Amino acid sequence: MEKKICSYETLFAVSGNLVEDETKAIVEKFVTLIKENATDVVVNEWGKRKLAYPINYINEGYYVLVTFKSEPKFPIELSRIFGITEGVIRYMVTSKLEKASSKNVAEEENAEVAETTEA
Repeated sequence: MEKKICSYETLFAVSGNLVEDETKAIVEKFVTLIKENATDVVVNEWGKRKLAYPINYINEGYYVLVTFKSEPKFPIELSRIFGITEGVIRYMVTSKLEKASSKNVAEEENAEVAETTEA
């Protein structure tokens, strides 16, 4: 049976009240975890930003966006680890929809046109 690989992205915020070394350690922990269990990993650190509203009296968070491809079981485990890690104030793991290439879309449209003209 073939393994199913899907595209995902995760955005997580680390507490802005932590020391810079602690923040870097948490970010590195998750980036390493993702790289060990996924492929095509792209990390985009947004840095420290003001939150729209305080979360547990925290006004700033260090944001990191990571896109990756993995088996469907890994994002579930990643969410679990985010939830039990002290210092992570918010996280979200979503699956990305793959856009069909324009060549495939053009082929499908041509096939539909051919079907209607033949009838």
